[in-house]
Amino acid sequence: MVSNPTPQRQLRTHRPERPVQRVLNSAEHHAWLARHLTDRDRWLCRMLFEHHVLTSTQIIDIAFTGRRAANLRLRNLYQWGVVHRFQPHRDRGSHPMYYVLDTAGAVALAREDGIDPKELGYRREREIGRAFSLQLAHTVGCNGLFTTLVHQARQPGAAGQLMAWWSAARCGRHWGDIVTPDGYGRWREAGRDVEWFIEFDFGTEPTVPPGRQAGPLRTPGRHHRHHHPRADLAAQRRPRIQRPPGIGRSAARTRPACPGTGGDHQRRRRRRPTRHDRAPLATGRRTRRRRAGDTRRFARALA
Repeated sequence: MVSNPTPQRQLRTHRPERPVQRVLNSAEHHAWLARHLTDRDRWLCRMLFEHHVLTSTQIIDIAFTGRRAANLRLRNLYQWGVVHRFQPHRDRGSHPMYYVLDTAGAVALAREDGIDPKELGYRREREIGRAFSLQLAHTVGCNGLFTTLVHQARQPGAAGQLMAWWSAARCGRHWGDIVTPDGYGRWREAGRDVEWFIEFDFGTEPTVPPGRQAGPLRTPGRHHRHHHPRADLAAQRRPRIQRPPGIGRSAARTRPACPGTGGDHQRRRRRRPTRHDRAPLATGRRTRRRRAGDTRRFARALA
């Protein structure tokens, strides 16, 4: 007979996670994936490559209709090496699964675009290392705004639709010399398009008065388009004057004819005064200091 049994609650421990068997990433595996990857899987790979990290909830909002079907498909993609997943630590409760692009998915995107996988700029260590990035919450929070808009547009009877969603990296490639926002979006509703830049913040940055913000951030262009947003900015710049061939720089800088003279002669340049013209006049004004050898000439000028 046991006099002091161990309470049952102390015997309960966290159930160890069973390792999921993953297939080998080889050429035969890539050929096998060509028959099993759907259009939605390829599109999801592009979204992960563009926006880096998406949670399971965000993926459900933009690509699936139910959580169970999404979890089953994401589990298969994880086993096939198309996506990789991790779960950040949380003191209370648990985070959803975070998904990034894996090697097989990057190779599929490169082959689909007709380029070498090395030219895609994908690094598996960098993508998996986002689990420890200090910008993880910022990236996921910014992506959550756009996925919410996509989920709203997918509802029956929705009046608007999200037409464009650019990441911070893509905005940096297009507008890096003007502004570096966290994202760019374009919403269409009732035949009108609304474009905006997003600067996502958790309230930790100091508030900048509206009058001190950068000008290009407030007015990036009155009528810029989605594919060429910098065209109007370049049109507002002052054009450069091209001189005709065979004309030197000095001739190109010559001023036009003086108005009101009735002729086509050019404005004469002032003759540079010589040392003989530097004698001061007897007008009572303060004379300039001269060298000791010019005393006699200075005295004759006064006389």
